Amino acid sequence: MLKMIHLTDTHLVEKGKRLFGLDPHARLKLAIEDINRSHKDANCAFITGDLTNWGTPEEYTALADALSKLQVPLHLLLGNHDNRENFKAAFPNIACDVNGYVQSSVDTDQGRLIFLDSLMEGTSSGWLCEDRLKWLENQLSDAAAAIYLFMHHPPFDVGIPYLDKIGLVQKEEFENTITPYKSRIRQIFFGHVHRPIHGEWLGIPFSTLRGTNHQVWLNMPFQEDHQLEYSYEAPCYGVVLIDAQKTLIHTHEYMYCDDIYSDKTKDLKPHV
Repeated sequence: MLKMIHLTDTHLVEKGKRLFGLDPHARLKLAIEDINRSHKDANCAFITGDLTNWGTPEEYTALADALSKLQVPLHLLLGNHDNRENFKAAFPNIACDVNGYVQSSVDTDQGRLIFLDSLMEGTSSGWLCEDRLKWLENQLSDAAAAIYLFMHHPPFDVGIPYLDKIGLVQKEEFENTITPYKSRIRQIFFGHVHRPIHGEWLGIPFSTLRGTNHQVWLNMPFQEDHQLEYSYEAPCYGVVLIDAQKTLIHTHEYMYCDDIYSDKTKDLKPHV
């Protein structure tokens, strides 16, 4: 069994500052404490991009400090709010490909995990250039068994007009790259949309979830000029369980603070 924890869109700002009226540091701290308490047996955790909000050195210093408390191995991906060079300066041991992109792969008992870098500074859209796609094709062709892909930008439209405008630019090229291997790709994990979404694309299951700070409100109007709307829906992380027969993903709202009770006793007790 492979157990992984999925977090996304942490959007850390400098310590002492708030984002959309919320404290990203406090919310990430609660997530880390909850993971350490309940899932320190996980093989790894991964954050699918937008690690910081502005990509400054100060934000990455604060991020490194926060993540140092996590008790499971961690994989970090970049999103459109990140800055590649500032990130690499704060995380000098991060794995990169031969061209310096923050891309890597890990072979596990359940298959190969492939982590992609879809950041292009200066745009909110996702970008997988020829070099990155060639690296991906090599990783796919060399994989011995099942494959799991991790990225920030979804490789297809999600039905929210503004988000679709800032999705992956090279959708067709990405599809062409993975199509020869899609029978072995068991899941695509991504971030960017700040919403719990799951389904199937090209016969490949996919999933994403809410961020640890603010969320995107589900609004699917026909007007193409509709702007993005944010919400204070509860943050969450995903608990991913993989074996030879299935990929199972639990979504956990870790900031829940109301009562819980036992089916046997029906007695309420505070959730800690």
